[in-house]
This record gives sequence, structure tokens and C-alpha cells, in this order.
Amino acid sequence: MAKLTLFFIALSFAFYTSCTAVAKQPSSIDFIKSSCRVTRYPALCVQSLSAYASEIKESDRQLAQTALTVSVSRARSAASFVAKMTSVKGIKDREYQAVKDCIENMGDTVDRLGQSVKEVGHMGRAVGEGFVWHMNNVKTWVSAALTDEDTCLDGFSGRSMNGNVKTTIRRKITNVAQITSNALALVNRFASRHQAASVTEKP
Repeated sequence: MAKLTLFFIALSFAFYTSCTAVAKQPSSIDFIKSSCRVTRYPALCVQSLSAYASEIKESDRQLAQTALTVSVSRARSAASFVAKMTSVKGIKDREYQAVKDCIENMGDTVDRLGQSVKEVGHMGRAVGEGFVWHMNNVKTWVSAALTDEDTCLDGFSGRSMNGNVKTTIRRKITNVAQITSNALALVNRFASRHQAASVTEKP
């Protein structure tokens, strides 16, 4: 009888825990949807971040850091994909050079976004000038990453570059650029909300 009672207690606890988790999840998703409204590509923003709702919860800092982490992952994947394009059969000399330049650009993108993720992680409870210093570093690196992505795309401009190589690479890099743009918007949102909260907390 005692074992049966313990079993029902454990079952009830598991059910309660499950219900609590389900109850918390929608608010996290709503937070992501609401936050993504400040981005240029809100649907992509929600789609790329919803899987991390349980980690993000309703934290502006965690949202920004997760968005940057997703950007790094997409950029790294794109860089690997672009590198493979150098061996495409029939690639033209100009296309080959544009691909090589793009590989370098995407390598820089990965490095800069990676630095941004670490910088947000190091911010901790930074306030005042300390917070501004960290945040300026993040914004500078993410903006530079966007420039690298644009530079990669510029290398394939012109009718002479039209073809499968250009089309395929543009699709990949454009997706990374949109994800990065969204991340920068969420970083800016985090900065403005943090600073607004700091002002409110002052006596």
C-alpha cells in the first residue's frame, strides 16, 4: 500500500512538472514573437529562435545572445558550403575568385559573430559605462559581419556572373545576412531596454 501511495505521489509530481513546463512555454514563445517585431525579418526571427524558447525564457540578454549564436551557426554552415563551391565542375575563373573572396569574408563573419557571443556572455551584471563599452564592441562586430556578408554578395554582381554558382551562394549568404540583421536588431533592443531599466532603478 505504501509503495502504491508513493507511486501516485511520483506520478502526480511528474504531471504537475509537465503542466508547469507547458504553461511556461507559451509565454516564452510570446516573448520571442513580441521581440522579433523590431527586426526586419520577423517571421524568420521567430522561426530561427522558437526552438530555444526554454533557454531564452523572457530574458532580453539571453534572447540577444541566442540570436547571435544562431547567426554564428548559420555563418559557419554557409562558409563550409561556399568552400565546396570551388570544386564545382565548369566554374569560371571570375566565379572561382569571387568564391575564394567570399570564403575569406565568411571566415571573418564567423570570427566577429563569435566574438560578439563571447562579449555578451562576459557582460554579466555590467552597468553604466561598462555596459556601454561591452555593447559597443558587440554592435561593432555584428555590423562588420554584415559588411562582410554584403561584400561576399557584391563579388557576384553583374550579368557575367549569372549562373548556378551565383544563385546558390546568394541564397545561402542572404539567409545568413537576414539572420545577422535580426540579431543586431535584438542586440539593440536589449541595449535600449537595459539602459531604460537602469534609469528607472536610479533613486
